Amino acid sequence: MDVRSLRYAVTLAETLHFGRAAQVHYIAAQPFGRRIQALERELGTPLFSRTSRRVALTPAGERFVTRARRILAQLDALVEQVEGPREDPPVLRVGVLGFGLADLWSDVRALVESRCPALGLVTVELDWENQYDTLRAGEVDVAVVHDVGGADDLVLDRTPELDRYAVVPVGSELGEADRLTLADVAGHRWISPVGDQPGLAEWGDSGGRGRVAVRSPAGVATAVATSGWLGMHAEPARRYFPHPGVRYVPLEGPKAAIAVATRPDDHREAVAVFRAAARAVAGADRNLSGP
Repeated sequence: MDVRSLRYAVTLAETLHFGRAAQVHYIAAQPFGRRIQALERELGTPLFSRTSRRVALTPAGERFVTRARRILAQLDALVEQVEGPREDPPVLRVGVLGFGLADLWSDVRALVESRCPALGLVTVELDWENQYDTLRAGEVDVAVVHDVGGADDLVLDRTPELDRYAVVPVGSELGEADRLTLADVAGHRWISPVGDQPGLAEWGDSGGRGRVAVRSPAGVATAVATSGWLGMHAEPARRYFPHPGVRYVPLEGPKAAIAVATRPDDHREAVAVFRAAARAVAGADRNLSGP
């Protein structure tokens, strides 16, 4: 049991609505509901009764929420005494999905260090399933994500869009192609990225029995090599995730959108500096690579 689960339970008790309670914590309703279910399993008793029309506290839930409110109030008072006002962090936690900013990392880091020389950058590995929710929950300060929709409550600064590539098994009939069309790959099985963002299905199979599931871009090449199915990636993966069992082949279709995501209510200088550095470097790269 952790403090975040206590806060989720208290908020749900106040709103009696999973969607509204999830919004309070900048998290999607599904992972919010899973966290409540995990808490109930840990306690061995239901805290909330659910029907299609209403959510209500059970007697055990009423007792638990009363204690949880008291504990959270004590914790908040203790933290306020120790930490004082919220200031810029000495370390900026950067959530990174896959290769993140790819070739732009060194320039972004240099710009951040020139403006905030005392600031440390710590990376936190993300996967498709949690790439937005980790930021919403405050576990990271900024996140470099694969923008596939479902993040209207966050601020997204897009970097230059990247060409997409098919990841094909070495020795397959597609492995010798210089470029692939959608007709070339029609009828082939695709590995499935795990996540509920609306645009993620375009990057693999939508699911079903017998699927090969991957949670992170870093696992795509290995999944293709072991299953013999196809995968999809953005161009920098050729360099960042090489694998002797696969080939990366250009594939027609929409490009990959990589973005720096932040919370709209986070106005700390360190966050603003990272966003500005990413925008500046991405703009320079776009001008250099454009026509």
